[in-house]
Amino acid sequence: MYALAIAPAVFLATLVGGLFALRLRKQLHLILGFSAGAVVGVAFFDLMPEAFSLSAGHHAPQLTASVVGVGFLFYLLLDRFALLHATDALGDEGHHSHVTHRGVLGATSLVTHSMFDGIAIGFAFQVSNAIGILVAAAVFTHDFSDGINTMNIVLKNRGTRWEGLRWLLADATAPVVGIALTFLVKLPASLFGLVLALFCGFFLYLGASDLVPESHARHPKPLTMFTTLLGAAVIYATVSLMG
Repeated sequence: MYALAIAPAVFLATLVGGLFALRLRKQLHLILGFSAGAVVGVAFFDLMPEAFSLSAGHHAPQLTASVVGVGFLFYLLLDRFALLHATDALGDEGHHSHVTHRGVLGATSLVTHSMFDGIAIGFAFQVSNAIGILVAAAVFTHDFSDGINTMNIVLKNRGTRWEGLRWLLADATAPVVGIALTFLVKLPASLFGLVLALFCGFFLYLGASDLVPESHARHPKPLTMFTTLLGAAVIYATVSLMG
């Protein structure tokens, strides 16, 4: 039931991120920097230790580590798919229908990202409320930036403001759908560790390969680095207090 209570907040985080992209672009680097630190912090300080702890007695450490790698590479493929279509679309001047199609593919990939975020929250709460809350906190920060990226991809691909808002609404709804799906599947205890390892790989990619480069590319100043470290420190302190 905790996951259901969190669903509206995840919805709003994505929605606000997209609206933020329309109005307050100069502060985006600070938000993305903090998000990067928080997401990487959850992966290293919470999900990875819990994954190895819960897998002990069920699976070899090598398997758990391999699943982390699988999660990282899976999210890399999703991200490259979205980026490929968004980038290609920008170079196709004068072919509006082709550009629109590629923009839709890019936005669809981001919506898929968001649905997996919701699945991560739902399954994390099946492991424990403490892990669920920390994963939800990381998802909040990531979905805020996901809303920003969804709006930017649609607008950069010559989509209208209204089209951007419609895709933003789809992106905000996707994690709620992901949470709901987890109520249809009950994980056996032997899989808890591997599922957390998979999501650890997801979050490592999102933080280190997506949010960190994007935040520093927008505004490569020491303050951005500070917000990244602050995000990681907040998660570390939270994990320590809850542990």
